[in-house]
Amino acid sequence: MLLPTINVLRTASIRPIIRLTVTSRTLPCISRDFTSSPAVFKPRKQRNGKNIEEEEEVPLKHQRSSEPIIPGSQVLFSNASDSEEYEKAKSKMASAVEWFRRECASAENRANGRVTPTLLDSVRVKTQRGEYRLDEVATVGVRDGNTLIVTMFEEQNTKAVEQGLYASKLPNIIPQRIDNRTIKIPIPKPTVELRQNLVTEANRRAEEQRVICRNIKAASVKKGKYAKHSSELDEFVKLEHNYIAEIDKILKNIKKLTGAK
Repeated sequence: MLLPTINVLRTASIRPIIRLTVTSRTLPCISRDFTSSPAVFKPRKQRNGKNIEEEEEVPLKHQRSSEPIIPGSQVLFSNASDSEEYEKAKSKMASAVEWFRRECASAENRANGRVTPTLLDSVRVKTQRGEYRLDEVATVGVRDGNTLIVTMFEEQNTKAVEQGLYASKLPNIIPQRIDNRTIKIPIPKPTVELRQNLVTEANRRAEEQRVICRNIKAASVKKGKYAKHSSELDEFVKLEHNYIAEIDKILKNIKKLTGAK
């Protein structure tokens, strides 16, 4: 920085003459960033010998929720109990449709001549201790590609398994007892008549599942005591129609695969 130097010269007159000169003189320059608060130096935290930035804690009121926001137009029920009943009805109808889907898959295997243990998935065995699936009381195997062999875990269940096979009403399923613990079931080759019988059985079971869906809807509506033409009632009706439409779609597909009408 250049500072002025004042030199006083006296002339012949008494009045002094002041001469202003500038000399080159450097002074230390001090600079500082002006802030509203004094500088505060925080020590850096270290992790594994490396400096890391200090994380600031975000106030709870500024934190974002991870839960999705559901628009009001997509909320089916304003009452929590109604929403819970809707989900229960939906789960029951879905189970009924899934059971029918498995049955049609088994019928498709038979129509195409494939012999697998899944042909007997629908068989239920009633014993003194309760009702069981066939694979819970016996093993099912395939012999010679066209015969199912059912072997009981316990000899006392042989008669109950035999009765369960007849009660299943599977087309052309005729159990033959080999010994006290073994039953064989010859599976005939698919014929036009067999395919038609399979479709007839699929029609019967499809109607059973439709009735189940209707009864589930009726029970939920009765429990909720919904008014006629109410939005809640409309939602249950839509649910029923959607699952019945799914049943019809599965039935149509099995008819197409078997070539039956």
